[in-house]
Amino acid sequence: MLPNRGELDATVDRALAEDSAGADVTTSALIPSHLQARATLVPKEAGVLAGLKVAAAVFRRVDPELVFVQRLLDGDRVEGGEAVATISGSMASILTAERTALNFLQRMSGIATLTRQYVEVVEGTTASITDTRKTAPGLRLLDKYAVSIGGGRNHRMNLADGVLIKDNHLAALQGEGISLSQAIKRARRRAPHTIKIEVEVESVEAAVAASSAGADIVMLDNMSPHDMRIAVDQIGAGSTVEASGGITLENVADVANSGVDIISVGALTHSPRAMDISLDFESKNA
Repeated sequence: MLPNRGELDATVDRALAEDSAGADVTTSALIPSHLQARATLVPKEAGVLAGLKVAAAVFRRVDPELVFVQRLLDGDRVEGGEAVATISGSMASILTAERTALNFLQRMSGIATLTRQYVEVVEGTTASITDTRKTAPGLRLLDKYAVSIGGGRNHRMNLADGVLIKDNHLAALQGEGISLSQAIKRARRRAPHTIKIEVEVESVEAAVAASSAGADIVMLDNMSPHDMRIAVDQIGAGSTVEASGGITLENVADVANSGVDIISVGALTHSPRAMDISLDFESKNA
């Protein structure tokens, strides 16, 4: 879900401060304060919308008297040229808020669109598409919200959400003579009983060992679909199996057909292409 009103406003305020929205010298120099306008948000390409309420919050924070009217909802598919929202009021205020609002809306819609593409490719399999913690700093809640709007699921929100034993953790423990199985048992003993334990592995043998040692989730990292299928068969119902690393739209179907339960895709949030959305004006004198 989206951040609460206070958190959302704080995120928007940081973005507006970064843009020195209170000192828009171009608009101040050129646009009379009495000039009123009506603007429309119009995507130039097809995709999945996400972030309309965030864009609305930007306009509201710049000028509470601006009127933002949604024509569509987050999660709706949109075609190029289709109006998604209108903003009415002070032209100067709309111009000041324009870029910040578009930055949020374009990024979030890009994430939702890319996520929907992955979800549609794996339809009919048992696999779910999830995100990772590879999000833009300070925008994690918005990035992960956009993934959910696209039909994906959220992995850990932060480091407190679960134990994830990765290769560097294991490398550090090797100096103490602690094996993979011992690391899992240590985590089980020390972590809260409500926390699941996930282990990243790079071979079928390590995957089976992790499951046998009690891992709730075994992450198959950068393994081929062939090896993933073998690991899934050998693990059976012992653990949830996740695939990660090198997942693309071109190979995600093969990964899903290996029988894994979860496919985590960092690209959803670390490399989305922003949806091309413009703000078109129809000005009028008050």
